[in-house]
Amino acid sequence: MALQDDFEKAQADVKTLPEKPDNATLLELYALYKQATEGDASGRRPGIMDPVGRAKFDAWATKKGTSAEDAMSAYIALVEKLLGK
Repeated sequence: MALQDDFEKAQADVKTLPEKPDNATLLELYALYKQATEGDASGRRPGIMDPVGRAKFDAWATKKGTSAEDAMSAYIALVEKLLGK
């Protein structure tokens, strides 16, 4: 259960970052979080009139097939990198 605990800690830590990450990093964090918590992207891809939703969906869809454990590990590693650990 240590991985789940580390994942939850990383979720809290990401809110304490000294500066906001760039959009690509934010999308990567979002995609890894969604893959870890919900699995592969599902539902309809947002339309052209929702560019933010579409970008988020597309980022999540790139993680298709990644296990929840691998997504959690990647999320934790990315947060630690952002924190300079």
